[in-house]
Amino acid sequence: MIPSDVFRDLPVLTDDRLRLVPLAEEHFDGVRRMLDDPVGRRLTGTHHTFTDDEVRRHLATRADHHDRADWAITEAATGAFLGEAVLHELDAPNATAGYRISLLGPEVFSRGYGTAATRLVLNYAFDVAGLHRVGLEVFDFNVRAQRVYEKCGFVREGIYRSALYWDGIWHDVIAMGIIASDPRPA
Repeated sequence: MIPSDVFRDLPVLTDDRLRLVPLAEEHFDGVRRMLDDPVGRRLTGTHHTFTDDEVRRHLATRADHHDRADWAITEAATGAFLGEAVLHELDAPNATAGYRISLLGPEVFSRGYGTAATRLVLNYAFDVAGLHRVGLEVFDFNVRAQRVYEKCGFVREGIYRSALYWDGIWHDVIAMGIIASDPRPA
């Protein structure tokens, strides 16, 4: 079992291209753009339209939630906001959490940012936080994300049939997971 406040002191995660910093109010403009991007909304299945007040409240409370880890993905060289990566739904007795990632929009897709950020988060989750398992859900039409997750070591575990209704079409949700002992390709 891991502590229920395992994410209390959230570190900055870095590689040669990215810095994942604790998500905070200073990231409002980037988060606002990300939430308004129609492509990103579809890829995340986001039907709700968030108000500025909702976004600001969310950002203002991230540091108070020690049962989840919310990072802003930023470019190491410039500090530019690229998206967010989150470990959430912590189940401390079972040392598991969910994972989600959202990038700013098509202008930052297919540049390796999602792969790099996911690898940083998984290394932290398993090697620092002591998690045993990280799971996620991805929509059937998001083939690019499925490839990224598989490249990072996630394995397909199942399908939730017709779980997302988007633009008049039902879509399946693919459940994926990785456990600490699974290979994590570099």
